Amino acid sequence: MMKRLIAEPSVSSVSADWDQSNVRVIDLLEDWLHEVGFHTEKQAVPNHPGKFNLIATAGQGPEGLVLAGHTDTVPFDDSRWRSDPFELTERDNRLYGLGSTDMKGFFALVLEAVRDLDTAKLKQPLVILATADEESSMSGARALVEAQKKLGRHALIGEPTGLRPIRLHKGIAMECIRITGQSGHSSNPALGNNALDGMSLVLDEILRWRHELGSHYSNPLFEVATPTVNLGHIHGGDNPNRICAQCELHIDIRPLPGMDLEALRRELDSRLQQKLHSTGLRLERSSLFGGVPAFETPASAAIVQAAETLTGHSADAVAFGTEGPFLQQLGMDTIIMGPGSIDQAHQPDEFMAMDQIEPGITLIKQLIHRFCMT
Repeated sequence: MMKRLIAEPSVSSVSADWDQSNVRVIDLLEDWLHEVGFHTEKQAVPNHPGKFNLIATAGQGPEGLVLAGHTDTVPFDDSRWRSDPFELTERDNRLYGLGSTDMKGFFALVLEAVRDLDTAKLKQPLVILATADEESSMSGARALVEAQKKLGRHALIGEPTGLRPIRLHKGIAMECIRITGQSGHSSNPALGNNALDGMSLVLDEILRWRHELGSHYSNPLFEVATPTVNLGHIHGGDNPNRICAQCELHIDIRPLPGMDLEALRRELDSRLQQKLHSTGLRLERSSLFGGVPAFETPASAAIVQAAETLTGHSADAVAFGTEGPFLQQLGMDTIIMGPGSIDQAHQPDEFMAMDQIEPGITLIKQLIHRFCMT
């Protein structure tokens, strides 16, 4: 199953040159889940042609367990791979392939775990959820929220965590800040209005804001305990002897749970507008994508306590984003826990260590028994 899933390209990207449909992966999962007794619903993602979610359900009831993952992968550079990214390759007790750990491999483990499941014995429903575009726009998860799909009470997202439970992660916002001035001959600054000069003021203010955020907000559960603001990309001007007419900066903001993305954007807008108000420069700020809210499931939630008991590890926190906040909006207590390591995700020669496979299948079976059969 891993071999066939990885062989189907399903890259999602904000770049149209890279972006692909995930329908062939969805069709594979739908066929396999039909074979083991699940009712399936294939949901087209509105305004995203070729993108689909799959909801596969066995059993009935108000509670139940959702095993969730995304079907897309990031783009790749095959020249940096030692083997074909779309051919599952075994070496050194590892399974190499694009999506092996992030996160097509998780679906293969889930399917193996339910292969011999007697669905007639389910006392609460078991739902397998496969989504689109987690790696780019989160459009699949957003479509579920917009449709207010009621799926279950407890959810596990199988992102690679080394089979250790995660109950918190930071949010993500990516913002574009564009300054427009007036070009002119560099021999006389009065002939124009330099956007790069304005951007230097913006950079100074963002660094000051970053320091203030780090001073005011902290959560010791995270490896980096404070919110972060990364200066990721800048471009301005076209020639040394021309006054720069436009400059653009892209930043990444990672807030802690309890910090609201829209409030942060409003605060940033206010601070930058004040900084540039007397310069005559035009400032525009836009979001590069909708953003992912910060995520936290209470330590007292049943799914958290079950995962801690079964693994022997306390639920932890990570800085990377997931579909967790969107499943929360659908009324599910959610944890992040799956086979493989996030260190291998988005890398050439991505792999899943084979010693994660049997423990992963066992853990999935134990959670199904705990939430659907007792």
